[in-house]
Amino acid sequence: MKLSILDQSPISSGSSAGTALRESARLARAAEKMGYHRYWIAEHHDMPGLACPAPEIMLSYIGAETEKIRIGAGAVLLPHYKPYKVAETFHMLSVLFPGRIDLGIGRAPGGSAEATMALSDNFLENVRTMPHKFKELLHFIHGDFPEENFYSSLKAAPVPAVPPEVWLLGTSIKSGRLAAQTGTAYAFGEFMSDKDGVDMLKEYKTRFQPKYELKQPKSLLTVSAVCADSTEKAKELAGSLRLWRIQQLKGITGGIPSVEEAKSYTYSREEREMLQSSEGKLIAGNPAEVKRKLIGMAGKYGVNEIMIVTITHSYEDRLRSYELIANEMGEMMT
Repeated sequence: MKLSILDQSPISSGSSAGTALRESARLARAAEKMGYHRYWIAEHHDMPGLACPAPEIMLSYIGAETEKIRIGAGAVLLPHYKPYKVAETFHMLSVLFPGRIDLGIGRAPGGSAEATMALSDNFLENVRTMPHKFKELLHFIHGDFPEENFYSSLKAAPVPAVPPEVWLLGTSIKSGRLAAQTGTAYAFGEFMSDKDGVDMLKEYKTRFQPKYELKQPKSLLTVSAVCADSTEKAKELAGSLRLWRIQQLKGITGGIPSVEEAKSYTYSREEREMLQSSEGKLIAGNPAEVKRKLIGMAGKYGVNEIMIVTITHSYEDRLRSYELIANEMGEMMT
């Protein structure tokens, strides 16, 4: 089984975005040493508690700080951008870091309505035309527009020897079908979906049509997990994430709360109901428990790669969580 990391670059309460971004680079370096297969960083805009609006900038920084781990965006939010510019950017990253770049594509806004309007005009129309934009992006990546197309002579330069590996990220049947139709790898965001993705991944595999380098379906599952030396400690650390989610839902700005803040907070009945739908999506336990659940999910969803997103108040606790999981999985990690 391959294990990978999705980093949302969380900002701890009382800390800064600069610190969070430097911790992301430290995490990528550590992940490489621990044997994680790939490291992705997410895109968010003016999102309280999350520091990275531009994965491509962080990837140039992280690529220079690492040697072999695959690095990528999870995801570039394509409705905000022109496909040509995205292709140019990730071609350049692929020239700088050959054979290591992943281009994950998503369609979410990644922030508030105000941020969405500031980034792009008519976002809903851009979402509607997302399949067309995604196919155009693939043509720019692979340089294979039909001769009659206006862009047939245009290159997304610099053109790398090895193109970025394109992934479509999603939580719906639409995204899985688009990935299958375009011969693209598919990452299912289990941690942020209220749907059971088992049938979605099955349909992706059934419908998959090889088009480029990928000759058979390729998928991964993204889960939320917090691991500690004991179950009690893991649940205590996960309290910071739970409180932060409530703060987001209530429009309260700020970073990831401390464990002490979370322990002293009294949830109302309404807040407990808000959390109920997402509680089952978070894995919190000791190394043996987390390993058992990850293996179970891999079997249930039929994947051989799981990407883990971990949010804690303390960077040291986040790093320790990834270390414990890697150590417990041991020789299973390939």
